[in-house]
Amino acid sequence: MIQPLYSNSLSLLTDLYQLTMAYGYWKSGTAEKEAVFNLYFRKHPFQGGFTIACGLSGVIDFLNAFSFSENDLEYLRSLTGSDHRPLFEPAFLDYLRDLRFAGELEAVPEGTAVFPNEPLIRVRGPILQCQLLETSLLTIVNFQSLIATKAARMRLAARNDTLLEFGLRRAQGIDGGITASRAAYIGGCDATSNVLAGKLYGIPVRGTHAHSWVMSFDDELAAFEAYTAAMPNNVTLLVDTYDSLQGVKNAIEVGKTLKDKGYQLNGIRLDSGDLAYLSIEARKLLDQAGFPETSIVGSNDLDEYLVSSLKEQGARIDIWGIGTKLVTAYDQPALGGVYKLAAIRDPAGSWEYKLKLSEQAIKISTPGIQQVRRYSNEHGFMADMIFNEETPPTGSTTMIDPYDFTRQRQFSESTAYEDLLVPVFRKGQLVYDTPAIDSVRNRVQQQLAQFHPTIKRFINPHAYPVGLEHQLHELKTALIFGLRQK
Repeated sequence: MIQPLYSNSLSLLTDLYQLTMAYGYWKSGTAEKEAVFNLYFRKHPFQGGFTIACGLSGVIDFLNAFSFSENDLEYLRSLTGSDHRPLFEPAFLDYLRDLRFAGELEAVPEGTAVFPNEPLIRVRGPILQCQLLETSLLTIVNFQSLIATKAARMRLAARNDTLLEFGLRRAQGIDGGITASRAAYIGGCDATSNVLAGKLYGIPVRGTHAHSWVMSFDDELAAFEAYTAAMPNNVTLLVDTYDSLQGVKNAIEVGKTLKDKGYQLNGIRLDSGDLAYLSIEARKLLDQAGFPETSIVGSNDLDEYLVSSLKEQGARIDIWGIGTKLVTAYDQPALGGVYKLAAIRDPAGSWEYKLKLSEQAIKISTPGIQQVRRYSNEHGFMADMIFNEETPPTGSTTMIDPYDFTRQRQFSESTAYEDLLVPVFRKGQLVYDTPAIDSVRNRVQQQLAQFHPTIKRFINPHAYPVGLEHQLHELKTALIFGLRQK
């Protein structure tokens, strides 16, 4: 039974301005007005060509537990404004006491490859409730999508080699470490050193010993002998405490003793020095001594670029240990996800479409109750088209690049497609069967296999086509002109 990370409500895991806006909606009598918000990002992380959607399971846990406890309300009661009077009146806090999520939520399944401006999550319901979810949903989805993407890049670099995540000690706090382990496993890692993440999510755990074990003995050979005696069925020896190649020779000596007892030397680990040279020489020593099955683990601040480089240099590393550069998303510590209002239902029951204007084209939001349609052919995925569910495409349709209207693509009625956002909550009730983490992990690789290799390269990746369905493009353009003229 996989256990949720959060067993209690985290309803105060939000920015104060979400609560002040909620109070404003309540005071103005508009709290129940129906609205639609879209959660999306504007640029791929790591200057890459794809992003992996991750974190939906955490969103589900959060919404299932969403409520304000008496302790939460007591804290809110203590907040004051600039006049030192209570920020929120008692009747509003009574309203929050009974508040539960009653809206609808659609989302792209975890493990799906996604692209800029596509909604990963769409929330529809009373505007007060939708507003209160913004910060929490972003912090859950932004970080896990970032780490899952980094891990997927590591997997591409490592190819079919084993990939281990062991960055807990360098992670951004407890929650960062635990959710990073989950996202890294989904993205492509085979196991984690994080035991709590293993317990919570059913991720395989791996680990051996540190330099301190070797240093606590009079010599390295004695340390290896003691470790293998204590745990003969889990022997991977860290060989670089003093002299790496001598360490390999000492590992071979204890490996012979293990063989005599019916066990095996699973691996040796190199954590410093010239990993290409040392792994090549270590492989020679192991093979000559009759240990061809013993794996070589490489670690030491690795990322996808270093792994790719080491493989090009002929490094004989079978298992890659990735820590700091993965769990902290070292070269880009944040995914720029945003959550924007896209529509409000007016008193007559019609939708009023909303758009955030900006001097920067990339920051102009897209209106509408958005869905993403992914087209494919016999070679894989072709393009993604964002459309408004209130005016869905029928028959042949045209997709327009939102940043260059001269770039257009036609799709015939017979072109195969899949709509990416699926129902998760309906009227506040969970209607989605959350897949097992291994199914999510497999989905990542299945998705990436359907894209052209140029989209997955690390340097100057090809841009996968994403655009707006022509009716949505016309709606957005009309709204922009209307706002510019005010």
